[in-house]
Amino acid sequence: MSHFNRISAALASTLMAAGMAHANPVEIEVWHTLNDSNTKEFESIAKQFNNEQNETRVVLKRFENQEAMTGPKGRAQAASRKPNLIQLQDNRSPEHTAQHKELMPMHELLKQYPIADQKWFLPSATGFVRDSNQRLLAFPFMAEIPVMVYNTDAYKKAGLDPAKPPVTWIALQGDLIAVRDKADFFDCPYATSQQVTIHLENLAPLNDTQYVTPDNGLVSVRQPMLNFDSTYMRHLSIMVSWTRSNLLTFHTNDNAADDMFAKKKCAVLTTGSGSIGQLLNTRDLKFAVASLPHYEQVSRVPGKPFVSGSALWAASGHSKEQNKATVAFLAYLAKPVIASAWHQKTGFLPLTDAAFRTADVAFYDRVPGARKLVQDLSTGTEKNSRGFRINNYPKVEAILDRELNSALKGNTPPVAALNISMEESKPLMTDPKAPVNPAPAKSAPAARKK
Repeated sequence: MSHFNRISAALASTLMAAGMAHANPVEIEVWHTLNDSNTKEFESIAKQFNNEQNETRVVLKRFENQEAMTGPKGRAQAASRKPNLIQLQDNRSPEHTAQHKELMPMHELLKQYPIADQKWFLPSATGFVRDSNQRLLAFPFMAEIPVMVYNTDAYKKAGLDPAKPPVTWIALQGDLIAVRDKADFFDCPYATSQQVTIHLENLAPLNDTQYVTPDNGLVSVRQPMLNFDSTYMRHLSIMVSWTRSNLLTFHTNDNAADDMFAKKKCAVLTTGSGSIGQLLNTRDLKFAVASLPHYEQVSRVPGKPFVSGSALWAASGHSKEQNKATVAFLAYLAKPVIASAWHQKTGFLPLTDAAFRTADVAFYDRVPGARKLVQDLSTGTEKNSRGFRINNYPKVEAILDRELNSALKGNTPPVAALNISMEESKPLMTDPKAPVNPAPAKSAPAARKK
C-alpha cells in the first residue's frame, strides 16, 4: 500500500469512528411524575437538548405517581433500566434520602463535573434539598411554594377588586361569602389541594411561628414535637365552620382540586405553585395568584412559606461517561433561558437569580401577583421558614391528612384531631431510623357532600 493510500485509509478510519460517535451518543434516562402540562414542557426541553448536540441523548419516562415509580414494579424496572435521574418528592429528611445506596448526593456528582455558575442556585429556593452543611443533595428543578389562586372574573362578578386579594383568612371569608352569593359559585367558593401543606405546615411560618419545636428540627432533633398551638386550634375551627357554611366544599391532599378550579367550578384555590402551568394552559381561564393568608392577631407582618416540591436525584452505579452526560443535561436545565422558560410555563420557582431576571414581563402581566410572590421570597426574615426536618415524615403526614379529613367532615372535634395527630406522630418523630424511600402517593380526594 502506498503512502498516500495509507493516509487515506487512516483518514477514512478516523471519519468512520467519528461517525460512529455521532451516531451513538451517551443515553441517559430520567424518571419523573410531572402532571400533563409540566410533562409537555419537560419533553420539549429534552427534545431541544437532544437536537442541539450529539454527545448525549435524554430519554424521559413518566410514572403516574411516586408510588408507581418507587413501588415494587418501579424498583424492578430500575434494576434493569437503571435510570440516571429520578424525581423524588420532598420527604423532609433529605439527609436520610441521600444515604440510600442507590442514590448519589448532587454535590458529589457536581464535584466531579462542575456546572458553570452553580453558585447561582438560589438558597431561598433550595434549602429543602441541602444538608446541614448547605451542600446540594439533589437538583431542585421542581421547587414550589403554596399559593392562593383566584378566578378574577368571579371576583369582578361578586363586586370584589381582583387587584386586592385578601391577606388574612378572615378577609378571605368575606370574599368567599361574596362569590358564593353573588357570583354563582355556591357549589364551590373555595377548594384546596395539598391540604396538609396549606393548612398545617405553612400555617406556622406564615404566622411567624415554628411548625416543629425545637428549631423546626433543623438544629436539634431531640424530642421534637409538632407545635399545634392556639393558632392551629383557631384555624381548624374556622375551616370546619367553612365546610358547614358551604364555603370550603372540596379538600384533598393531592392535586385533585386543581382540576375543579381549572374547570371553573371553584372560585378560589390553594395549591402548590407548580400547578400554575396547568391553569395557564386552560382556555378562557382568567386568574391571579397571591400568598396564602395569615392571621394579623398572631403576626402583624406575614412570614414566608416553606419551599418544598420535588427534585431530580442522581442515581449511583453509572459509568463516568454517563455521569458526565447526566451533568451535561443538568447544566442545560440551569441555563438562564431554559430555567426561566421552565419557571414561566410551570409555576415552579426560578432555579437561579439569572432565571428570575430573564423572565419575560409578559408572563408576570399574564399572571397577576406572580412577580410579587417570587420577590417576597428574597426579602424579609427567614427565621421560621428555612424548612423543617422530621423523621418518618411520610408516615406523619398520613396521620395529619387523616385527622384533618376527620375534623373537616365533622367526625372529630378540631382540638381532638390536633391532639391525636401530635400523640400518634410523636413516636415516629423520635425514631432515629427514618426511612430512605420517598413519600407514598397522596390520599384520595375528600369532598364534602351537601
